Amino acid sequence: MVQKTEEFNKVQLKKVLPEIRPGDTVKVYQKIKEKNKERIQVFEGTVIARKHGKGISSTITVRRVSSGIGVERIFPLHSPNIEKIEIVKRGKVKRAKLYYLRKAKGKKAKLKQKELVVSDNKEDIVEENKEEQAEKKEENKEEHLKEEQAEKKEEEK
Repeated sequence: MVQKTEEFNKVQLKKVLPEIRPGDTVKVYQKIKEKNKERIQVFEGTVIARKHGKGISSTITVRRVSSGIGVERIFPLHSPNIEKIEIVKRGKVKRAKLYYLRKAKGKKAKLKQKELVVSDNKEDIVEENKEEQAEKKEENKEEHLKEEQAEKKEEEK
């Protein structure tokens, strides 16, 4: 019985999920069924908590203030009703749970921003940086050669 539930859970796990951390501002695209129609509703807010590890039961709590009232929703990450999760901004935080934002108002409720590098794979970023560095080295060599040739021509004159 345990093996069957583990196999079922493995099938339900989503393969591609962004690395979501507390402090991130995210857009959660959720499927909503109304009678015979199905539509996608977007909920944008700040992740104040991530719970239950990385397994099938992992959840995020997203908070947003709508017309002066704080609204929090808990989303199971691997739910089939979640179409996708998009990271809009990264927040710079020093805590794992940001429950203090519930009481904070105004400027105190804002988080400092971190640089956001948009890529699904960290290795891609490293490879791009290496390629850029190689291109810069080649350009520098070409410029240096041109300068040397110009100096030689001036000496000959």
